[in-house]
Amino acid sequence: MTDAPERRLLLVHAHPDDESINNGATMARYAAEGARVTLVTCTLGEEGEVIPPELAHLAPERDDTLGAHRVGELAAAMRELGVTDHRFLGGEGRYRDSGMMGLETNDRPGCFWQAPLDEAAGHLVTVIREVRPQVLVTYDPNGGYGHPDHIKAHRVAMRGAELAAREDFRPELGPPHTVARVYWNCVARSAVEDGFARLREQGRAIPFPGIATADDVPGVVDDEQVAVSLVGGERFMGAKNAAMRAHASQIAVDGPFFALSNDLGQPLFGTEHYRLAGRPGAEGAPRDDLFAGLEDG
Repeated sequence: MTDAPERRLLLVHAHPDDESINNGATMARYAAEGARVTLVTCTLGEEGEVIPPELAHLAPERDDTLGAHRVGELAAAMRELGVTDHRFLGGEGRYRDSGMMGLETNDRPGCFWQAPLDEAAGHLVTVIREVRPQVLVTYDPNGGYGHPDHIKAHRVAMRGAELAAREDFRPELGPPHTVARVYWNCVARSAVEDGFARLREQGRAIPFPGIATADDVPGVVDDEQVAVSLVGGERFMGAKNAAMRAHASQIAVDGPFFALSNDLGQPLFGTEHYRLAGRPGAEGAPRDDLFAGLEDG
């Protein structure tokens, strides 16, 4: 792939909006720097809770058209981030949102949680062997907060990376490729503490009924586990903020704060954090580049 960008980043997410909340500034930065940024979203997010009253009819218990609406929201978010390569795993609508853990929607045929692992991972292998990323970003084994689709996205990403490197796995999908580095999304504990301190200082100036707690933030880890910290800065945080606003059915954004369907305000983190897959700790201070130390190609 001599004509491919030198740096290639693949992100695997469960639903539309997960990418902007977790990695919006990161995606905007690397896209602006000329890297190939590829996003794979595993479901359309059909089971999401709708925030704006005027969109309530989209909900699964009513018109059940939320998934199609969120496809449009995701496209708008990608424009804000400058990302042009976005795919749905196995094609748009291949896997349905499974809903929160313990709901009957987890058992529906066709939902992502029920998908055979190697079947779903095979769809990702197709992307990996085409794009040939050096870096892959996904969730930790608990999916950050235990949502079945996040857990399954983690499993599919890890299995997909494994299978993509094997010469004996479906050679018709292209020549094998080894992903050099896999990161899991996380948030440094110190960043959570600082963010909520700022939020409490705002008090009643925040237009949300309540304030979340650190327990509501997925993937919080001790600072020494963080391998990479990417500071968004004004430019890329602006892009992240705009991308999150594009997911208006799911996210309410107010300046540097946001709320999900629970109406509890959370800080919008200006620095995005990553831990190395399977590593209990990181060596030295966090780096500021997902590609640091990797050879091009």
